[in-house]
Amino acid sequence: MSEKKRVGVQNYRFIELEPTPTTAWGKFKRVLKRSVKLELFVGLKVTFREMFKALFMGEMHTVKYPLEKLPISPRYRAIHEMKRLLESGHYRCIGCGLCEKICISDCIRMDTRYDENQRKEVVEYTINFGRCIFCGYCAEVCPELAITHGGRYETASEQRASFSLFEDMLTPIDKLKEQKEYPGFGAISPNADENIKKTPLAY
Repeated sequence: MSEKKRVGVQNYRFIELEPTPTTAWGKFKRVLKRSVKLELFVGLKVTFREMFKALFMGEMHTVKYPLEKLPISPRYRAIHEMKRLLESGHYRCIGCGLCEKICISDCIRMDTRYDENQRKEVVEYTINFGRCIFCGYCAEVCPELAITHGGRYETASEQRASFSLFEDMLTPIDKLKEQKEYPGFGAISPNADENIKKTPLAY
């Protein structure tokens, strides 16, 4: 093995390789030589070492997905979550339609009506996750913080209808007490009050 330094930062090392045998006897001798020197197991040394650590020393470097999942940031933009009011359990969306207007991939559809109390309610709300690019604009523009991005990032489905179900995004009634207030992307940051500039009033 010869080493030759060239001008510059990098040092190139030239390796003298043995010529490739052309005859059957030469190929047989090369296989026999490599087998005696145990070169076949040199590449498996790291594999056997890590396998031994995992089996007998408990040093496992892999996660048993889907039984185990790695934690993700609460600000991660995953599947949307529709929040409910903690007092009444009614969904927090007021049907203003800002999320539908700002959606750049045109995947949000909303249909509203007025109830007997002249309160606007959402009749139909769908998000086509097959088209959604998870930009987070809908969560940022929502004035009631009714829609946020949660931590459910598995979007695989056999039917396209599973990509737009409002009930799957809405917090279940029986888990209303477990609903965390504004945990996802688009939520108010803990130091939001400190970032607001106090404007002096003229009156």
